[in-house]
Amino acid sequence: MVQDDREGKSSTEASEAAAPLAIPSDYIASYERARAVDPSRARNYIVHTMIGDPVCDDMMAQLAGVPLRDADRLIRAAIEDPDDPALKDAPATVHAFIEELETVPDWVDFNAFRGGIRAFHRDSSACLAAMLGGVLVEGFSTTIAKSFFITGRLRDQGVRRLRQNNRHMIEILLPGGLETRGDGWRLSVRIRLVHAKVRQLFNGSDEWDTDAGGEPLSAAQVGYALTAFSARMLQHMKSLGASYDDSERDGFMAVWRYSGHLMGIPETILYRDYDDALELFRIGGLCEPDPGEESVALANSLVNSAPLVAGITDPDARRKLAKYVFLVSRAMIGKSMADQLQYPPNRTFGVLPWFRFQRHYHQFLRKRLPKLTRESNFAAFNTLLDVSALQDLDIDYKLPDHVYAEESRWW
Repeated sequence: MVQDDREGKSSTEASEAAAPLAIPSDYIASYERARAVDPSRARNYIVHTMIGDPVCDDMMAQLAGVPLRDADRLIRAAIEDPDDPALKDAPATVHAFIEELETVPDWVDFNAFRGGIRAFHRDSSACLAAMLGGVLVEGFSTTIAKSFFITGRLRDQGVRRLRQNNRHMIEILLPGGLETRGDGWRLSVRIRLVHAKVRQLFNGSDEWDTDAGGEPLSAAQVGYALTAFSARMLQHMKSLGASYDDSERDGFMAVWRYSGHLMGIPETILYRDYDDALELFRIGGLCEPDPGEESVALANSLVNSAPLVAGITDPDARRKLAKYVFLVSRAMIGKSMADQLQYPPNRTFGVLPWFRFQRHYHQFLRKRLPKLTRESNFAAFNTLLDVSALQDLDIDYKLPDHVYAEESRWW
């Protein structure tokens, strides 16, 4: 880790340099390129690479001294029933966690969610395709891939992980899903707990170098990921043929922003609106080092998991669908990133227009000749959301108890 204490020429840069900045060594070169574009945002991003989730992290530290079964019971009570007598003698950090969960920020307007919910349900298939082929892949192009790679979570339980992602997206975009103790609310909080537990496990092991990579699953990484799931998702959806008006766009962003708050992202790295999210995505992407071997492995694993999520077991059919998803994904994320992630070489000219045509044709056939809609890769790609919605219906708050997924209890 190095200290950046140079004086800038402009007033913004002078303010930026007022206090030394601790830069994880993996970020030194990439920070310079981001700093040349937007010094204030770049600095803010790097600051948050050294921040996790103080409230939840403190709770996990105190619960480490509690028997596992009792810790599970306290966590479930904190989320499901804060009046549970079992919480009376819970550590103070548990009560601080509950208080934060129970406090809805002034900027939350549940009525504003309606447009985003409407847009999602009108075109959920485009949302799923955008997530699998674009958002998740771009998310794993950052250093967040290292934590997933080390734990083996995506390798050992890749299909389950994808279904959990899909389930979370579905639940937050259902009416009432983000109201206190709604399923979307609870799943967002569960993600926060998992992140905090993984940070604790990493920091108690030799697997993570904080001086090089910053805090594992840092506020910067999770804040960046949220901009991908929201603003970047909308961009990909439009490229796939979806349409939405400004109120629907803003509603979609509002849903994800509140979900991000519930996931423990600090307001200082939580986007405000669509334009702010796109800028955070742009500058955060510049701050992040170029994709490494972990990103390559996870991105390719994601695409190859798609047929299994869709329930396709025939080897030839699985290969064909994976090839199709690679092609559409390459068109969405662009040649440069696809090459960095070592995607199979492919020409993408006309891929997205053809996808949009297939989409409209599929919608026509579904109304007139539904049997014909089941026999294509396009149809298989677009059944992933429906399949995942039927999986893992119970919300479980068990957390990992080992860095490596294969040595951890089921969670």
